[in-house]
Amino acid sequence: MGRMPRTFMTIAAVGAVLVASACGDNSSEPADATSGATASAEADGVPAGVVEQYETVEKEIAAEGGETNSGAWRVAYIVEPAEPWYQPDGSGQRFREPAPGETHHIEIIPFEAATGRIVPNVPITLEVVAADGRVVEAKPLNFYYSTFFHYANNFSVPEPGRYTLRAALGAPTFFRHAEAGEAAPLAEGVTVDFSDVELSPEN
Repeated sequence: MGRMPRTFMTIAAVGAVLVASACGDNSSEPADATSGATASAEADGVPAGVVEQYETVEKEIAAEGGETNSGAWRVAYIVEPAEPWYQPDGSGQRFREPAPGETHHIEIIPFEAATGRIVPNVPITLEVVAADGRVVEAKPLNFYYSTFFHYANNFSVPEPGRYTLRAALGAPTFFRHAEAGEAAPLAEGVTVDFSDVELSPEN
């Protein structure tokens, strides 16, 4: 068989990084399997920022969040303390500090389950639901540039406790390539619940 096309090798290398990052302790690979996959991906021409994006997001999901699969989607969340950001302001950008009372920065990361890619242009609303079913706060999420692209907002959850995070993902607004008669990819959104999520000043 001839040499594997470089494009395919590049995709395969990124896939190796994703699999190695997600395996955790259940993997039978050596402890440096992820770094080995990273080196392989970089050698095959995958930009370092792409490798870092997927390595970092997997580590943060494992350390500060969780995930679930539903249909064509893999949806993950990460909970952090309230954060600042730059936001559009006229023709420029304005720096915004966390507002008084904002306690948590809650992130949702929607992946295409079949490919592992983070999906852009997804309308997302997140509800923080108390144990008694009361919605403590609901907000649309913004799309953020960071080490990895994600959707998030700051929330005000004054009472520490365990909550349900309910993320409603709409169908992405981008156009789709497909052959006539094929189902359009990611044409439907999904709503997922993450239950028993601890929200306290410490996180």
